[in-house]
Amino acid sequence: MFRLRNIAITILVVLPALSSCRAISSFLSNDEVVAQVGQDKLYRSDIDQLMPKGLTPEDSTRLAGQYINSWASEQVYLKIAEEQLSKSEKDVTKELEDYRKSLLKYRYEQLYVNERLDTAVTQENIEEYYQAHQDKFILERPIVKARYLNIDSESPTLKPIRKKMSSTDANELMEADSLAFSSALKFTTWQDRWIDVAVLAREYAADYSQMLSQMNKGWIESVDTVGYMKLTYVSEIMPKGQVAPIEYCSENIRDIIISARKQSLIINLERDLLNDARENGQFVIY
Repeated sequence: MFRLRNIAITILVVLPALSSCRAISSFLSNDEVVAQVGQDKLYRSDIDQLMPKGLTPEDSTRLAGQYINSWASEQVYLKIAEEQLSKSEKDVTKELEDYRKSLLKYRYEQLYVNERLDTAVTQENIEEYYQAHQDKFILERPIVKARYLNIDSESPTLKPIRKKMSSTDANELMEADSLAFSSALKFTTWQDRWIDVAVLAREYAADYSQMLSQMNKGWIESVDTVGYMKLTYVSEIMPKGQVAPIEYCSENIRDIIISARKQSLIINLERDLLNDARENGQFVIY
């Protein structure tokens, strides 16, 4: 307890000083030791190694203070643990060795995989996987194609944008997009790709089902307290429970295929290493 009290006293002396930028600047410029917990000391050189280049003196001082506090907190924890834990509880030899083995195995697997992994995935690969595993692509939420903008409700461009953004004519859609880009606070189009409806709902800070309940003939709109309108035209919607279209799943399928190839390489590596060890007489079961 006496030792811990000394540590606490040291921290009480050091940490309040850190709240002063002038004190930290003095430490960094005038004294090699910048903080101390018990017998452990933090040196200016330790902090210098962590400092990014090009910081202003104010930012450098602030980051130094954060690091010193973090270092002091860790030292206090370690010293209390040293005091309170039994000898067997402090023995981490086995855990360190297990971690070392696991880390070495992981690093070799990564090296092996990176040298051999085929990351080329063709459209044919994607279509084959999609057709064989459609049960994996049942929609849990609706997906939509839509245009969204946040615009001053009094803007003179709102009416022509609204008229054109629901059009099926390509030229009118281009005109609507051009007007929206130049006059809206925010404009986003997902007209050419499917998105999870939750992505759109975030723009309204609402639950997607609540947002969709307000949809009328494809339009969703709301005006905030400062007079800005959030306006969406949903051109297509696919309800939950259906099989998602392949274009919506393509990136996910690509990742699945590459992940499966990676896992196959690792499984084969383990098998081949065991077979080689048996053949070389290194692995023997008695």
